[in-house]
Amino acid sequence: MEYTMRATMPGLVARVVVEVGQKVEVGQELAVINCMKTEISCESEKTGTVKEILVEEWDELEVDSPMIVLTC
Repeated sequence: MEYTMRATMPGLVARVVVEVGQKVEVGQELAVINCMKTEISCESEKTGTVKEILVEEWDELEVDSPMIVLTC
């Protein structure tokens, strides 16, 4: 089963704090979005392993843009 974390608001990717292959838990920060000079933490809703990172720092995001794929 896969879970794709999606952007909850428009903005820029300030940083990605996980790596492919890393195990993550529910509530763990995966990335940070910069929206109007405010940093918003993007946390995992599932426990799993990072399969793919679809964004890089300073990529521009729209609401619901896919960011990180986990294998659950």
